[in-house]
Amino acid sequence: MEILNATLPYAPWVMPAQRRLPGVMPLPRADWLFVDDAHAAQMAERARLLDAHPADVLAVLPEAEAAAAELLVEVLRDLPAHGFRISGAQLRRPDGVEVTLDPARPLWSLGHLLQADFCILQKQGAEHVLTGAVLCFPSSWTLREKLGKPLMRIHMPVDSYDTGLGARVQRMFDLMRPEQPLWRVNLLRYTNPALYQPRAEFAPKDKSGGGDYIRSERQTLMKLPRSGAVIFGIHTAQVRRCDLTGPQRAALAEIDGSA
Repeated sequence: MEILNATLPYAPWVMPAQRRLPGVMPLPRADWLFVDDAHAAQMAERARLLDAHPADVLAVLPEAEAAAAELLVEVLRDLPAHGFRISGAQLRRPDGVEVTLDPARPLWSLGHLLQADFCILQKQGAEHVLTGAVLCFPSSWTLREKLGKPLMRIHMPVDSYDTGLGARVQRMFDLMRPEQPLWRVNLLRYTNPALYQPRAEFAPKDKSGGGDYIRSERQTLMKLPRSGAVIFGIHTAQVRRCDLTGPQRAALAEIDGSA
């Protein structure tokens, strides 16, 4: 199923200085959440996945329950600025769909509100561990394999995520402040336009350099003020290669040429 954006809404990789890993930049709190032109279609797909594959796209370990509830409160605080109307437990999305919030299922509720997936990472020992997530649009990974794992283990199949980069990311998590979210953007090439692409670790991935679909994740990091959990948000946008802007196409050619 093709769900595409009319245009790619973010492309900081056009700037060479912003391609270096981990490529994280400060983000105003007002811009932490994001709604784009594919909102209605993506939300319909998220509702389908949450209904058809609940065990695959949603999981919360007991130690993450308080952080999940806190995350829902933080999101609800910011939603009105993005076109949402809230009246008690009833919420009207920008696409006109009415959602009834379920405080007992905060990640389920979030899965019906925003295009972004949300992962909860909590410090356990020396590393942050994935303790809960709503993950409807995985890009070649599965929640089942990553849940309960620390950051270095989660990124084991990623060649560029070595011990040096892992130490830098962990230090960044430790130093994060709730008032200062962070963000980065990745750049993927796919031959399959499906947004839901779970794939086991080390399995062949459908994202060759010649793929017709350019998939990009707006990845955000925000530390919750009470629990201290770090929230990793993943907002996925996707366009056909031919729908990139001139500067985006030129930057992509430069990146691919240097790979």
